Parts: sequence; structure tokens; C-alpha cells
Amino acid sequence: MDLSTIIGIVGGIVLIVIGILLGGSITTFIDIPSVFIVGGGTVAATLVAYPLARFKEITKVTQKAIKEKDNNPNDVISDIIELANKARKEGLLALEESSSNMDDQFLKKGIMLVVDGTDPELVRTLLETELAFIDERHKLGQGLFETMGAYAPAFGMIGTLIGLVNMLKNLDDPSSIGPSMAVALLTTMYGSFLANLIFLPIANKLKIKSREETLEKEIMVEGLLSIQAGENPRIIEEKLKAFLPPSMRRDEQTREGGE
Repeated sequence: MDLSTIIGIVGGIVLIVIGILLGGSITTFIDIPSVFIVGGGTVAATLVAYPLARFKEITKVTQKAIKEKDNNPNDVISDIIELANKARKEGLLALEESSSNMDDQFLKKGIMLVVDGTDPELVRTLLETELAFIDERHKLGQGLFETMGAYAPAFGMIGTLIGLVNMLKNLDDPSSIGPSMAVALLTTMYGSFLANLIFLPIANKLKIKSREETLEKEIMVEGLLSIQAGENPRIIEEKLKAFLPPSMRRDEQTREGGE
């Protein structure tokens, strides 16, 4: 589980609640009409913007945001070098046996293309095309939360307008001014809260995870093509490390030196 996402959301909620309690009562900031306006309006608008099948994926996309991925680029490089050493000793056909034990379908597909003797340019084209579609699917999930992050404050403003209209309509009744003003202010707060603590941060987290996965797969593509070209494993290793920032490369070298 990605602890930073959980800690961020829970921590943000706790700090806001503490701030409220230090200045008053939590019940003052609970307003059911405001919840219906902001929450219901945001969901309804998102349903208009996205097909139902896409909207149903929100649970799966959220799980991706809070799930910690075990792999990292250095692990991918290590796997590629292991494959390169095996291909150098036993030939490309020996990689077919290695692919059967792999969970990553992208890498497995690339290995099979190489084993089948597919033209290197065609291998690159096929893998990069699949990578492009993976990136497109990721953008749909990111866009879902970005859309909700845009709609939540908008419906907060709609709730504010509703509250103000009700307040102005009943100025002759002082007892109605308070509840109407509460709706006017709390809907804005709810909309800003949902957008800036949940929806938009999750969209950004998904972008970061998508870039990390894309980097790993780009390393796979370059590594497999280098293996197919018969390059020396040490040269392949240095070529793939060039994808990583210097700090990560130094960490990897330290790890290897300690083993």
C-alpha cells in the first residue's frame, strides 16, 4: 500500500478537524444539503462526461493510486541483464523458457517477438504501439479524477448561489438566514476539500505512477532490442542505466557492490 497517499489524506482530514474543533464544534460544519449538492452534483456531472463503463472503473483506478508497486527500474535492468547473459551463453531461443516464468506480460511479449526472429524495427514498433495504448488508458483514469476535481468546486459555487438565493428570498425571516448561509458557505468548503485533498492529488499520483511504469517499459524495449542485436551485457547495462537519474544509478552500483 502506498503510505504517502493514505497518510496525506488521513493527515489532511485530521488537521482540518483539529482546526475546526479548536475554534468551535464539528457539528457546525456538517450540512446534509451541502453534501447532496457537492457530492451528488460532482458524480452526476462526471457521469455526463464519461461513459458508464469508464465511470465504473473508478474503484480500480483508486486502488492503483493507493497500491504500492514493488518493482523499480533497477530491478528491470537486472532482469534484462540476466536475459542478456543467458542469450549470450545459450542463444536467443533459450529466452523462451525464461519468459514462461515472468509475470510482466509486456516483457513476456517482447521476449517472444525476439525469440521468433521478428525484425528489430517491427519489434520496436509493436512494443511502442502497445506502450502508447497503455499510456492512453492511464490518461483516462487520470482524467476521471481531474474531471471530478474540476466539478467539485464548481458545484460548491452552485451551492453557494442556492444558499444566497434562499437567504435573500427570506430576509424577512431572520431564522432562515442562518441555515441558508450555512449552505452557501459549506458547499464551497466541501467542494474545495474534495478537489484539493482527494481528487486532484490522486490524479497527480496516478500521473507519477504512469511515468514510472512507462520508464520501466521503455527500458524493457531498449534492453530487448539490444539483446536481439547481440550486444555485450555490460554495454547493455550501461545503456539502460542512462535512463535513470545519477542518484538512482549510484544506489544501484552500491547495492551491487555489497552483494
